Amino acid sequence: MQVITQKLSTESSTDAFPILGTDHIEFYVGNAKQAAHFYQTAFGFELIAYKGPETGCKDYCSYVLQQDKIRFILSSSFRKDHEISRHVDLHGDGVKVLALWVEDAKKSFQTAVDRGAEIAFEPTVYNDSFGEVIMAGIKTYGETIHTIVERKNYKGPFLPGFISKSSPLVKQEIGLKYVDHCVGNVELGLMNKWVKFYQDVLGFKLLITFDDKDISTKYTALMSKVVSNGNGYIKFPINEPAKGLKKSQIDEYLEFYNGAGVQHIAIATDNIIDTVSKLRANGIDFLYVPEIYYEDVMDRVHNIDEDLDTLKKLNILIDRDEEGYLLQIFTKPLQDRPTVFFEIIQRKGAKSFGKGNFKALFEAIEREQEIRGNL
Repeated sequence: MQVITQKLSTESSTDAFPILGTDHIEFYVGNAKQAAHFYQTAFGFELIAYKGPETGCKDYCSYVLQQDKIRFILSSSFRKDHEISRHVDLHGDGVKVLALWVEDAKKSFQTAVDRGAEIAFEPTVYNDSFGEVIMAGIKTYGETIHTIVERKNYKGPFLPGFISKSSPLVKQEIGLKYVDHCVGNVELGLMNKWVKFYQDVLGFKLLITFDDKDISTKYTALMSKVVSNGNGYIKFPINEPAKGLKKSQIDEYLEFYNGAGVQHIAIATDNIIDTVSKLRANGIDFLYVPEIYYEDVMDRVHNIDEDLDTLKKLNILIDRDEEGYLLQIFTKPLQDRPTVFFEIIQRKGAKSFGKGNFKALFEAIEREQEIRGNL
C-alpha cells in the first residue's frame, strides 16, 4: 500500500475551491413516501420538509430527512418520461446528488468550470419569503452530480419550494452525526481519471492509495484511491475493479447499477455500540463476519475502550492506525439490487479507512455475492 500523508488545512480560505461541508445527499427512488418512512423508522431520521403537488410541484415529490448534520432528500417522479423515473428504471434506487455547501456558489462554480468541470446546470437563484439560495451543478462519475449550494441568505426549512413538514412518528435517538465519507465505484481503468478530476477541478488532495494486494481475497480484488478537500470535511474514496478469479463486488455493483455511481455512504456516530444495537433492533441487516475474526484482532489493535465481547456480539470491526483506532460495520444493500449500502463508523482518533478489516469485509461481501449467485 502506498500511503500519502497530507496535512489538511483547517482554513477553508486556503482552498481554491473552499467547501464548508456536505449540504445534502439526494436519492432518486421509486417510492419516496415509503422510502422516507423506512429511513425514519429504521435509521431514526426526522422528516423536516416536503415538495410535491400540494406545493405546486406537479411532476415529482421530495421528502427531506435530517439527523444531526445529515440531510437526505428522497425524490420520486409521477411521470414515466421524467428524468427521475428514467434514472430509477436504469439504476434502481440510488444517489443522484452529492451536494457541497459553499460560501460563494457562483465563484465556486466558475472555478470548477474554468478547471474543466462539465456543467450540469448553471448558477440559479431560488427565493421565497425566507430568503434566497444559489445553486449550480457539475457532473462527476456516472450520472452523479455535485450540486454547489450557497445558503447564507436563507432561513427556511430547507430550500425555496419546500414547506416544513413533520411526521407523527416518535423520533428515535439513533446517534448518527454526519457524513464521514462517500465511496464511488467506477469502471475498470477510470479510477485515475476521476481522482485527477477531484485534484485538478476541485483542488482535492490524494490521501491514500490501495492496490489489489491491499484489497483482495482468494477470489476477488479491487483498487481504491481516497481524495479529500483542504479542510478534510469531504472525503471521496474512488474504487475500480481489479482482475481476480471471480467477479468482484465492484463488478457486481456496476452490473446491477448499470454504470458508475455511489457505492456506500459512511455515517459517523459517537457511540457505535448504542447506534448499532438500535439499528439491529429496528431490523437493519449487516454483513456477517465470522467469530474467528475476533480471535486475534486484539493482537493487531491492542488496547481499546470498548468491551470486545460486546463488539463481537454486534459484529463490529476494529482497526488501528498511527493516530488511534476506529470501529466500523457495514449494512447489507438498502434495496433489492446489490448496490448502495451504509457504513456506520466511530473514530477514536484514527484517520484511516479500516485497511486491517479489508480481508474480513470482502470475504463477507463474497459470501453475500455467492448467495445471490453473482460471485
